Amino acid sequence: MPDIVPTTKNIFVVAGDPSGDLHAANLIRALKAKDPGISVSCLGGKRMQAVCDRFIYNLVGVGAAGFGEPFKRFFLWIRLISLVRKFLEEKRPACVIAVDFYGFNHQVLGLANHRKIPVFYYVTPQVWASRPGRARRLARLAKRELVIFPFEEKIYKDAGGDCVFVGHPLLDIMPPPAAPPENRGGADYPWKIGLLPGSRPQEIKRLMPVFWKAFLQLHESFPNSSAYIFAAKEVPDEELRALCAGVEYDKPSPAFTIIREDDYAVRSRMDAALTASGTATLENAILGIPMAVGYIMPWLTWQIAKRVVTVKYISLANILAGKPVVREFIQEAARPEAIAGQIMSLLQNPERLAAVRNDLLAVRKSLGEPGAAARAAQIIYSDTFSS
Repeated sequence: MPDIVPTTKNIFVVAGDPSGDLHAANLIRALKAKDPGISVSCLGGKRMQAVCDRFIYNLVGVGAAGFGEPFKRFFLWIRLISLVRKFLEEKRPACVIAVDFYGFNHQVLGLANHRKIPVFYYVTPQVWASRPGRARRLARLAKRELVIFPFEEKIYKDAGGDCVFVGHPLLDIMPPPAAPPENRGGADYPWKIGLLPGSRPQEIKRLMPVFWKAFLQLHESFPNSSAYIFAAKEVPDEELRALCAGVEYDKPSPAFTIIREDDYAVRSRMDAALTASGTATLENAILGIPMAVGYIMPWLTWQIAKRVVTVKYISLANILAGKPVVREFIQEAARPEAIAGQIMSLLQNPERLAAVRNDLLAVRKSLGEPGAAARAAQIIYSDTFSS
């Protein structure tokens, strides 16, 4: 029996973290560019709120991620699932688009599937890193999976899914890598150091003091260096300043600049970065920025992660390169002196700094061509509204 073409052009989109919010917002723009008559309702974040027609809840602001965090918000989760169920029953959207955030979105998939509403999964869970059974579940529940890494297509197809590689959405929004100045080098050079402590409240609280203390140590060896803290829109300036002020230091602390940008113009000019594991490591790779990657998880999350994660590395830059291009500092190893020492060794060795940059730019080339959001929008629109 052929699919029934829906009479409504209401689409429901769900994302739950800052990177998903960004990619979902760009996908919504691409859908509306195809057909201005589309109406989009969302659970997501501020970027989605700016482009959708009906914003239901700031799910990104909840900041629940990892293995243990969602349990702390159990009753909120129940309320939100009930809200989604009511929306699907009353509004009957033409389709649902789930973007990343599997812990919540797999429940949305089940609710939509039960009501025979087609679901598209854009930015699928990283089943190649842990819990491969999720690929089979998505194959049962999603009409199509729209994946952003080239090797994911085979994984989901082998699990029985209808999967298409659309390219990585970061390539749609990030500038070309900036060429480093020819005179770069030396202890007196004005090095620009990026600090990227993550986007979720708890990871920022764990990593910001570590990264700031590491920068203070770097600043002693490179007194003209400057720190730039890159923060999501949801993170208050006061919180970042308080976390840095709480770091004990027996000298006057250097100033730092807090950056919030959608165009990556300032980030592209960084000489090196201290970066939380996550999407930021891939962003830095695309820009060719050498980095040290740190991550500190709650004890329970770490114990579970050690048992279920199957990849050798935690950073996307290393995973995609297939080798340790950048150093990773996890849990007890994420010490300021170790992280500072790694960045210092790069800044003191121009040949090594250039080699790391070249390896990172090779990762960029592996991600395909720009246009992911437009390709995903075309697939969703054709599958949903064409007879």
